[in-house]
Order: sequence, then structure tokens, then C-alpha cells
Amino acid sequence: MNFRLSEPSRLAASVEAALDGVEETLTLDDNRAAVLLVGNYDQNIAHLERRLNVLAHINGNQIRLRGTRETVNHARRVIESLYNTVRKGRNVGVGDVDGAIEETALQRALFPVKNEAPADPIKAEIAGFGQVATRKKGPVKARNAAQDAYIRVLARHELVFAEGPAGTGKTWLAVGHAVQLLEQGHVERLILSRPAVEAGEKIGFLPGDMREKVDPYLRPIYDALYDFMEGRLVERALQTGVIEIAPLAFMRGRTLSNALILLDEAQNASSMQMKMFLTRLGEGSRMIITGDPTQIDLPSGQTSGFGEAIALLKDVEGIGHVKFGHQHVVRHDLVRRIVQAYEERPPAASAPLSSPHAPRRG
Repeated sequence: MNFRLSEPSRLAASVEAALDGVEETLTLDDNRAAVLLVGNYDQNIAHLERRLNVLAHINGNQIRLRGTRETVNHARRVIESLYNTVRKGRNVGVGDVDGAIEETALQRALFPVKNEAPADPIKAEIAGFGQVATRKKGPVKARNAAQDAYIRVLARHELVFAEGPAGTGKTWLAVGHAVQLLEQGHVERLILSRPAVEAGEKIGFLPGDMREKVDPYLRPIYDALYDFMEGRLVERALQTGVIEIAPLAFMRGRTLSNALILLDEAQNASSMQMKMFLTRLGEGSRMIITGDPTQIDLPSGQTSGFGEAIALLKDVEGIGHVKFGHQHVVRHDLVRRIVQAYEERPPAASAPLSSPHAPRRG
């Protein structure tokens, strides 16, 4: 990658000095890569401006950045990172911009964690360190420090809890890690599960066989599977039992050996269900449990077993725990702001409203 940094004119420099700001112009030698980098209607650069509080002017294959020295330097590192990505043939969107902002905030060192390579060579192979790699998807790198920590914890622990809001990649990365283990031969099958709990709505009777009845609850897991595996391979694995997708209630009484077991939406598992699920772990198996404690859909009066299990098992050796926040959301930037607004609302705002038909007292 060849960037040419053009110093601003003396007049521009004096104006910037008066505004306590600096200006740099980046010239991108690869015109095609430059078009992919800025995105449709320059959306990637516009997003960069909003996130880092810089001004960016695009003129052909040149991007002029203006702001404080710190923000301009940060924006330049983000653009360099994205430019490297698009030159490798990958498209980038605003989610990739957010990921690059997280990465480059650490001064261009991608999550520099020293001396953490697993001593076990099998675990080192699983780790891919900082990335998940499958045959279909190829290497998928962490977009932020929390995702990087998540991948490392998955490599080092037999049982991992991941909690945090929607859009942080908890389930998607867990499925990718599961497929990676299957393809590398570290496990013989994948068992993917969710509690079959309706999100505050009654959908009534569902027609079809058992798989068709539970499919609506498990669709996000299917979507992630098809991201990491070819469709024909997914269908064959489902038919042969190499991949099993089942509601949580079907786990009772089983001992699951040489498998990767994933429980998604675990905040909707009751205390007894969670204990039952955790004790299914058999020889040679690994377990991942993901959930969002702020989106519990259990009936009133029923306690979620997800947070309880995290608290009870926090000091147990061999168990890992990763917590995501709104700043780690990698979907549309608006999702990140929505999650942040809900996290920061005052307690009174979260109280349920009274029904208009409730009897009046007094």
C-alpha cells in the first residue's frame, strides 16, 4: 500500500493552527480500492467523520482529513486499515469502519496481548489467534477488543459464558468457532440449542414435524451456519446427525461426548434448565453459552438461570466469561446507539406501564 501524505499549504496551515487543528491529504494509488473504501454515497467516510469528529473531503482518489492531531492520526490509521482490507478483495461497510476504529485506537497494534499463546498445540491451532477460520468464510478477524478476547477465551476454556447486547457477534462467532472445531476434527458433531420461548407474543400452534415446529426459534443459528458452511454440507450434516439443532427441553437425560454444544439466548433458560444443560457436558466436549440479560422473555415470576450460573461458577477453573457492551455492537451504528440509550435509561423509565383497564384504587 502506498499512501502519499501531502502537507497543506502555508495559508491552510496557518488557518488550521488558528483553529487548533491539522490537515492531511491521503492519496490512494488504487482507484478501484478507493471506490470500495469510501462506500456507496461515501457512507463509510461519512460514518468515520461522525465517529471520530473529523472533517473528510473526497476528491477523486484523495481524502483530505481535518481535525485535531489526535483525531486526524486516528482517522488516517482507520483508512489505512480499510484500504488494506479492500485491496485484498473484501468489501467493507460501516461495521468494518467501527471495527477498524476499535483496532486502531490501540495505536495500530491489533489487540496486543503478550505471552497468551496456549501451551497445548491443539488449542493453539483452534485459536487461530484473534480470528475464526472456516473453509467457506476463510479467516474472520475480530472487529474489536471484546471479540478478540472472546475468541481467545473460546480457545482456552472448555465452557464459556458470553453475555451482552444484540449485535455484538456472540452467537455468530460461537457458530463460526464451532464449525472451525468440526472441520479441524477436534469435535465429531455440533449440538446447537435455544430455549423455545416466545418473545412476549403468543404464536399459537405450529404445523409440521418437530424440526419444522422449532425452526422459527432456531433460525438465527441456521443463518450463522450457512455463513460458515456451504448449504449442501449443512443439509447433509443435519441429515446425518453431525449437526443437531434442538430446543433446550430436548437436552434432558443426555450425555454429550466429543461435541461442541452451543446454547444461544440462554437468558431464557430457567434456573433448573440451566443446571440440567450444564451437566450434559461429556468427555471431549466443549460448551458455549450466550445470552443478553436485558432481554429475558420468561414468564413473570420465573428466574433466569443465565446470570445465576455466571455468578455461581465465576471461580470455577476451566470456565471462561466474556462480557460485551454497547460499544462492541458491530451492526448498524444506530443499533449501537439504541442499545446505549436502553443501557443508560434511568430505572424509573424501565418500569412497566399499568394497563389502562386495571382497576383503580382508593
